[in-house]
Amino acid sequence: MNEKGLSEREIFSYLKNAKSEDTDYYRVFSSMCTRPHKIAVEANRLFIEANLGDLGLFTGARRLEQEVIRMLGKLLHAPSINAPSGDLCESSVCGYLTTGGTESNIQAVRGMKNLVTAERKGFKGTLNIVIPESAHFSFDKIANMMGIEVRRASLDSEFKVDLASVENLINANTIGLVGIAGNTEFGQVDPIDKLSEIALENELFLHVDAAFGGFVIPFLEKPQPFDFRVPRVSSIAIDPHKMGLSTIPSGALLFRSSSFLDSLKVSTPYLSTKAQFTLTGTRNGASAAATCAVMKYLGYEGYRKNVQYCMQLTSKMVSEARKIGLEPLIEPVMNVIALKVPNPDLVREQLLKRFGWNVSITRTPRALRLVLMPHNNPEDIELFLQDLEKVVAEI
Repeated sequence: MNEKGLSEREIFSYLKNAKSEDTDYYRVFSSMCTRPHKIAVEANRLFIEANLGDLGLFTGARRLEQEVIRMLGKLLHAPSINAPSGDLCESSVCGYLTTGGTESNIQAVRGMKNLVTAERKGFKGTLNIVIPESAHFSFDKIANMMGIEVRRASLDSEFKVDLASVENLINANTIGLVGIAGNTEFGQVDPIDKLSEIALENELFLHVDAAFGGFVIPFLEKPQPFDFRVPRVSSIAIDPHKMGLSTIPSGALLFRSSSFLDSLKVSTPYLSTKAQFTLTGTRNGASAAATCAVMKYLGYEGYRKNVQYCMQLTSKMVSEARKIGLEPLIEPVMNVIALKVPNPDLVREQLLKRFGWNVSITRTPRALRLVLMPHNNPEDIELFLQDLEKVVAEI
């Protein structure tokens, strides 16, 4: 920091320089985030100073958060809550806005742990959760933070979690299961209804990570069961800053029962409210405003069109890739493709180095991972496949 401050002109020149180093989503097929809707951007600006960590001071921002949770509850078919808990339960659902899927997953498992250890005594050994091999890396953080063992169930031939593997991993110290609704690498949806049956039989919680799929699956022509309509689902993570077109960071965590929030409660004696249920203290009220604005602006019709557009791009990418001899590992379930190419790591490197395309690679098996988002267009796909064909031919 300088002794004497810089001028506004110097500051913005400095910032524009830094901004020029960022990727602006042009030629990006690797991101599950996209440019936020202009309505969300403007709403974010209006509430930039709002702190949802001190709810009593920012009642307008809090009302917008409550409205978002209510709308998300309706989208995800949340049941009625008969016993509201504090400030984070509505008549239809309990939950709050998070920084994204990682925080939501942490809090869901933290809630499981707190509830189980309060109700059941005599655990011998380390508590564990069972997740698919395809689960997000946030569960590695959970294992490290909470001292919980994360048991990874294998995947079947379609990259869904293998149910027999899940059952084999459950033991007396298992506190919950996790299913993925739109996994990061393949865009696949685990059989949440079958996981629910296993959870019910073993009296376990079931958390659904729908960070990406939550704003996709409900708007597909044939949506798979994944939300609170499935009986044993206890919590759902969903990210408005992905296909919800809100600003970053805008995640959400919804619970079936108010008991989850009670288990997360921490006293806050010097704030305008008596307790917090959230992981972070200071929370971004601007995200609540942005998410509320864009959800109300687009409505179900707008999101349906958004998903249809991305699925049309996905279909075009697959059909055009087949014309040059490249096949997907599976038929895409949503707007994520895992494309079989020779030497995918080298292909990725050459696409970026020579043509400026940003793509990524799946872990097992290794394939070219492509996410078709609202910032992409049909012309992008045609140009990309021309360059991909050149790279593959040379390899």
